[in-house]
Amino acid sequence: MSEQGKGSASASAAAPAPGSDTYKGWLFKWTNYLKGYQRRWFVLSNGLLSYYRTQAEMAHTCRGTINLATAHIDTEDACNIVLSSGGRTYHLKASTEVERQRWVTALELAKAKAIRMMNDQSDDSGDEEPTSQSDRSEIQGTLKILVSKLDDLSTCNDLIAKHGAALQRSLSELEGLKVPVEGGEKIKAVNERATLFRITSNAMINACRDFLDLAETHSRRWQRALQYEREQRTHLEETIEQLAKQHNSLERAWRQAPTLVSTTPKGSERLHKEEASDEDEDTEYFDAMEDSPAFITVTATENTQHSGASGGQPSDWNQDDHVSVCPPNKQRRTRVPDKPNYSLNLWSIMKNCIGKELSKIPMPVNFNEPLSMLQRLTEDLEYHELLDKAARCDSSLEQMCLVAAFSVSSYSTTVHRTAKPFNPLLGETYELDRLEDLGYRSLCEQVSHHPPAAAHHVFSQRGWTLWQEITIASKFRGKYLSIMPLGAIHLQFHSSGNHYVWRKVTSTVHNIIVGKLWIDQSGDIEIVNHRTKETCQLKFSPYSYFSRDVPRKVTGVVADSGGQAHYILSGTWDDKIESAKIIQSSRGGSGSEGKQKTVYQTLSPKLLWKKYPLPENAENMYYFSALALTLNEQEEGVGLTDSRLRPDQKLMEDGRWDEANSEKQRLEEKQRAVRRRREAEATDALDDGREYEGYQPLWFHQRRDSITGETNFVYKGGYWEAKDRQDWSMCPDIF
Repeated sequence: MSEQGKGSASASAAAPAPGSDTYKGWLFKWTNYLKGYQRRWFVLSNGLLSYYRTQAEMAHTCRGTINLATAHIDTEDACNIVLSSGGRTYHLKASTEVERQRWVTALELAKAKAIRMMNDQSDDSGDEEPTSQSDRSEIQGTLKILVSKLDDLSTCNDLIAKHGAALQRSLSELEGLKVPVEGGEKIKAVNERATLFRITSNAMINACRDFLDLAETHSRRWQRALQYEREQRTHLEETIEQLAKQHNSLERAWRQAPTLVSTTPKGSERLHKEEASDEDEDTEYFDAMEDSPAFITVTATENTQHSGASGGQPSDWNQDDHVSVCPPNKQRRTRVPDKPNYSLNLWSIMKNCIGKELSKIPMPVNFNEPLSMLQRLTEDLEYHELLDKAARCDSSLEQMCLVAAFSVSSYSTTVHRTAKPFNPLLGETYELDRLEDLGYRSLCEQVSHHPPAAAHHVFSQRGWTLWQEITIASKFRGKYLSIMPLGAIHLQFHSSGNHYVWRKVTSTVHNIIVGKLWIDQSGDIEIVNHRTKETCQLKFSPYSYFSRDVPRKVTGVVADSGGQAHYILSGTWDDKIESAKIIQSSRGGSGSEGKQKTVYQTLSPKLLWKKYPLPENAENMYYFSALALTLNEQEEGVGLTDSRLRPDQKLMEDGRWDEANSEKQRLEEKQRAVRRRREAEATDALDDGREYEGYQPLWFHQRRDSITGETNFVYKGGYWEAKDRQDWSMCPDIF
């Protein structure tokens, strides 16, 4: 309790009045059942609530951030606050009820402001005027309005004075008439009121004049401050652009020096591959990382070799070691047209987009790859055979290992894929019908435009069903781009009823302005089998130049419902994942941070998943995998809203980028016109007192999930039946 009192005192001293731009203070955050509530330093700024272990960490390490614009604020009791947004939930506790109320007030005000800011933005941001012009004209326009209103008030004052004087003369004449005593008193009272009204109107005019003088004085100060900020921004832009040019010239010089390439030592290959020697100061860390179990594995058999694809052969594993791929009945294409060598000044486009949502930045197709986000979501199924194999497992713990390997495998396609997929239009769909050769059918639909959200449903004849709704939250931070998928992935096996739920980690694209683009994955994934309560904790380690670990490292522990560990998972998200069965565990010595590590004695590791090699000439085909090369292949009988039929995407794939850019602008303007019409219909319905249902997806509907308690879009059926009938009359005209 002394610690709580200490936190309360610090919070009271550090927190300004609610409603200001920034609100800071100590709160207690729930971490886990072992540690309970831990004291954290929270900062509320610009609609974002971030937290740190200490105040000193604000300079270098943020432990987590939640966006209040999409957050739900709830109060459990006198001192508790619960914040939830997407798949993230913070359980917070204040030291006193008064302190709790201050935070709730600040959070509500910040949320309202964040929602207003979000609504003010639109995806028409390309049509906005430059910031400098709006800054220059805003104050001048305000002052013109004030001067105009003051002139109106002065005119009214003159009229009031004129008519008031005439009224008083008339009242004076009435006083001179011979009227009863009572009537004279009433005339005198009216005269006094007229005088009082004239004095009040004069005071009002004087107050308005004082306000205008004050506004003019402050406007000069604002103009000086804005001019200074504009000069600093221009200087910064020129400096960074100059740095980019110097870097490009150095890179060209390095490529033209064959002696350097041939004599490069093997030990430095990793640096040239990554081209990211500086550790990013803005790398995001999560509380779950500090709570992940620290462990050391020791194989039970001596001289165990980890090389080779097969690994060990645990006797209790009743499945084949190697993943097999069924030969398709239909011959699929193995290449797309080579990517044209277009030059583009990235900085000229991105410099005005810092801090904005990626989905609201009007981008030319030069930054895209010829696939939509719906097709990228379908790429998660590249290693679907892991789920086919898991469906045949008798042991739920072995099944969990394969599900974990599948969750990691979806990131293997991103290691070289730094291009941006096309943002799907509202109502756009994508089907992947591989029922005959691979045993599954997949359907995606873009169910929301702001925020952009896609629903996905997969049914496999080989014993499993997968569904998910993914909302992409992304921010351009200047030197890197953060992509945060929100939403849960559900996987259910038909025979056992095992129901697995997990969420994706954060992806970060580095060197946005200067240098070679590279992507990293960081964060934790918790996979839960809600039928057996078994869990798997996966940790994606962020890249660090100073770390001795293998880049893109992934580690994990599979535990039963009682928390007892049974399997260790290890590998990298771009290459392979292995599992090792634990036969004994013991407490080891303390690590570098003073934490006691667990030593697991395991059997020889077994390969669960290995990445397929990229097709030949992949570097000229957007680094597409064999599956990705087939996703935009034209097929007969698909829905009229299918991504394969999107004209700008097809033109880009064919290398006709100028035509693709024109077509992209046409489609986006068509979508805006539909949205404006829908908004007008909603306004008319509101004026008439009628209910307006709004946009409803065609193949998915919203339902509350009994497992997570969240409301999400799930498949309602009908698509494959419509395909069999070839009846697409219900499809909207979006292309």
